[in-house]
Amino acid sequence: MSYLNILQLIGGLSLFLFGMQLLSDGLTSVSGGRMEQLLGKFCNTRMKGVLLGTAVTGVIQSSSATTVMVVALVNSGVMLLRQAVPVIMGANIGTTVTGWLLSMASISGDNFIITMLKPSSWTPILALAGILILFTARTEAKKHKAYALLGFAVLMFGMDVMSTAVAPLQYEPFFVDLFQKFSNPLLGVLVGAVTTALFQSSSASVGILMALSATGVIPFAAALPIIMGQNIGTCITAILASVGSNRNGKRVAVIHLSFNTIGTILFMLLFYILHAIRPFPFMDSTVTPLMLAIVHTSFNIFTTLVLLPFSEQLIKLSKKIVPVAAEELEDLEEDAQLKLLDPRFLDRPAFALEQAGTVTYSMMEIANKGMNLALDLLHDFSEEGYHRVEKWEQQADEYEDALSEYLIRISSGKLDERRGQKLTILMHSINDIERISDHSINLSDLAQKNEGKVAEFSPEAKEELDIYIAAVRDIMQRTLAAFAELDARKAFTIEPLEDRIDELNKIFTSNHIERLKQGACSVDHGFILTEVYNVLERVADHCSNIGIYIIQYKHDDSLRVHDYTHSLDKTKSNYEKLYRDYVSLYPIKYGKFSNNQ
Repeated sequence: MSYLNILQLIGGLSLFLFGMQLLSDGLTSVSGGRMEQLLGKFCNTRMKGVLLGTAVTGVIQSSSATTVMVVALVNSGVMLLRQAVPVIMGANIGTTVTGWLLSMASISGDNFIITMLKPSSWTPILALAGILILFTARTEAKKHKAYALLGFAVLMFGMDVMSTAVAPLQYEPFFVDLFQKFSNPLLGVLVGAVTTALFQSSSASVGILMALSATGVIPFAAALPIIMGQNIGTCITAILASVGSNRNGKRVAVIHLSFNTIGTILFMLLFYILHAIRPFPFMDSTVTPLMLAIVHTSFNIFTTLVLLPFSEQLIKLSKKIVPVAAEELEDLEEDAQLKLLDPRFLDRPAFALEQAGTVTYSMMEIANKGMNLALDLLHDFSEEGYHRVEKWEQQADEYEDALSEYLIRISSGKLDERRGQKLTILMHSINDIERISDHSINLSDLAQKNEGKVAEFSPEAKEELDIYIAAVRDIMQRTLAAFAELDARKAFTIEPLEDRIDELNKIFTSNHIERLKQGACSVDHGFILTEVYNVLERVADHCSNIGIYIIQYKHDDSLRVHDYTHSLDKTKSNYEKLYRDYVSLYPIKYGKFSNNQ
């Protein structure tokens, strides 16, 4: 084997690994986070878990990537540990799809149909299609599809280059002797495990072994333990991914390693015991890519069938290896929602964005709880309630800090235009939500400072304050409901209510000033009510901003909030009807602008 062959081998291997990465990244991006969502939601039975793990890995062409997803999902609390076990088993089966695709390269025959089944015949068509899509694509989604097609084409081309480069090895005695030594099961397993750990991909190491098998000198006895070792070596990715995760995240990596190790031991014990009783005639025969694919798939299906009923035992084993400790008890007290912002999801920006959206909604719920309790404290103040508002406000601040950092990190990833707009909405919204939370503290401070004074307001002032509070509670609830699913129709109901609240603020303030002049209210009471009105009006403004962000997102509009507010056609019948409904619901009973006059 000349140095030119060695360079050719290095080039082919580089193309193979690059193509596999390009294919995996392209397919993952095309999925848009749906794979992770499926894993998180639909693993309620063992069989569903196995099937989902198989399907997801078959699509993204990487069991390592699936396992990293599972580690992140368990670490963030989206998936339970018992749900993770069958998914990991399914991932091992799904990764064999790559082997079957690569084995098609060994198809031989003069028949036209057989010839066209060979990847070398149709891969150029995929490459051409990928290039055409890439050059004409106007959206990121289409570009990702092009990358997936090109990735597969590059992968198969790299495979052909490697097979050609190693062809002279069949005439090298040292190469034949080397693989005869690998017939030792322990040595073969070690070689397979180390090679796969270095590449962090069982698909890559299987591809290399298939390229070498094209030389026609690798015996089945050597190939079998190497394949077994590859399943152990692929666990290194999950182990690395679990570093820095909580204990359940680490247990996923332990389960992956123990499952593959126990499966390998059981399979090899059974196989070599049967071989010792009645020797298999094919052990000394040379292996082909198709045989490798069959063995790889058979092994993974065997281990899954044998160990799936023992899922609970694997979990117990992982808990013994990674036991409960004091720090885990502390983890249980941490905010479960913030765990959804797992850094491991950042490799899949679309799913990370969905997680951030879930946490942002939770932040809004916290702000709503704080504001509603602060409004209650105006009438019935308690130190316990005040401290609860204070705690929720601090929690909202923590959410804002965590979300701001996470969203900035997501922005550095690849998102299509639509998701980029959603990212912008979330970044703007968390500022408004945090300000609502701040206003809950402002109201609580006013309630604490003026405890009992609200009860001394004039009957008119009390009634107006109750109407104002009811309107603000309404606009906050509508904003929360609209944000839950980024519902533009619900968001459209916010702006006319905000207009009505602006009127309430203006007229109620004017009415109160008039009462102050007439001596119906004291000056001290005047200051309290004016400050409360100002806070409530600002809360409504922030709700309006969030509503407009949602409308902009659904209508693909890039106007600024201030410009967008003025661009709304408030003469439209649905807007006008909503406004009239709010006028009836939140009436002005006193003063020259009363509804009755």
